[in-house]
Amino acid sequence: MTVTGSVLIRNVRPYGEGEPLDVAVTDGVIAAVGAVPDTHVADDEIDGRGGVLLPGLVDLHTHLREPGREDTETVESGSRAAARGGFTAVFAMANTAPVADNATITDHVWRLGREVGLVDVHPVGAVTVGLAGEQLAEMGMMADGAAGVRLFSDDGKCVHDPVIMKRALEYATGLGVLISQHSEDPRLTQGAVAHDGPTAARLGLAGWPRAAEESIVARDALLARDAGARIHVAHASTAGTVELIRWARGQGIDITAEVTPHHLLLDDSRLATYDGVNRVNPPLREESDTRALRAALAEGVVDCVATDHAPHAAQEKCCEFSQARPGMLGLETALSVVAETMVTAGLLDWRGVARVMSERPAQIVGLDDQGRPLTAGEPANLTIVDPDATWTVRDDALASRSQNTPYREMTLPALVTATVLRGRVTARRAANGGAWQ
Repeated sequence: MTVTGSVLIRNVRPYGEGEPLDVAVTDGVIAAVGAVPDTHVADDEIDGRGGVLLPGLVDLHTHLREPGREDTETVESGSRAAARGGFTAVFAMANTAPVADNATITDHVWRLGREVGLVDVHPVGAVTVGLAGEQLAEMGMMADGAAGVRLFSDDGKCVHDPVIMKRALEYATGLGVLISQHSEDPRLTQGAVAHDGPTAARLGLAGWPRAAEESIVARDALLARDAGARIHVAHASTAGTVELIRWARGQGIDITAEVTPHHLLLDDSRLATYDGVNRVNPPLREESDTRALRAALAEGVVDCVATDHAPHAAQEKCCEFSQARPGMLGLETALSVVAETMVTAGLLDWRGVARVMSERPAQIVGLDDQGRPLTAGEPANLTIVDPDATWTVRDDALASRSQNTPYREMTLPALVTATVLRGRVTARRAANGGAWQ
């Protein structure tokens, strides 16, 4: 029988467990998991070739650059990159031009995402007007707008005034939304471009101390405690931050945290070439920090992975290191980097990957239709991965409008072969890891 508006996914292993089976999708919902008769005919069919089936990935931290910097990324190009990376939902940061500090901008970004339709694009609202850190933005209006903004951040800048941050946390609690803090004391990072350690000293680069991050994490944990609020730590990068989060949880403080793929894999030894592609905020730290972050992610002290996908034009990276714009591409490589650092290393299995890249991020922001179990009756937001494949990153083959990937020419494990958003295939590779169709 032919099922209207249906997809049949054959030969996949949910969470990488057990023998391959079939998954039938009807009207955007998983209809059946198990053996499906050969007589079943759907509108579309995917051969999973024994690959891993995961809930669609959720990214709490990405930069789509629209409006204002469409030369580096658009909602459409960023959505395409996200779908190819296995994502079904992304949160687009507010540091656009103009800043997304009002409902007009956040609703515009949300509508662009709906028109493209490759992933669910959730705009992030600014905490303060113009990211200036002086006056709270219209958080209530953005939360009540068409976009239903549920995450707020001045990412790129820290809400460094403790009075402003305290008020923001109190407002966020009343609105039922979450603030993600870019933890960086600007007085400690003025002119800094690299981790404050032996590598920066040897290369003559201005150092960025761990304390710049850790002092804000500690301060905000205490502010959240007193306000009875939730706080989310963006792009945790130091071993000290891990211990502060652990301490705060022990005090009953409602704190969550994310780590980027590049802080799991890369360290400041890469800076020896002075290549601007390696400049990022917060900076690449020492190997001891990457080890601590991996262990914390496996343990659950750090809740999830978020890409901090940050496209930049070539001229903004091909320049003196200190003048390079901070940020790296991440959407299409995130799953492979997690596979390299966590799965290959035996720190996570594929069910664990689902936890840190889909389930926990969806739970943190309250997405009811993402990060759901792979069972009948659940939304069909899905990702298929070939865990045994490897691929070499070619910057000119990525979907992003920019090419500032630190993984250029690097061979990585695990290959996304298809992504499904509410029963519609949004990305699919040709057989045997071929080109995107």
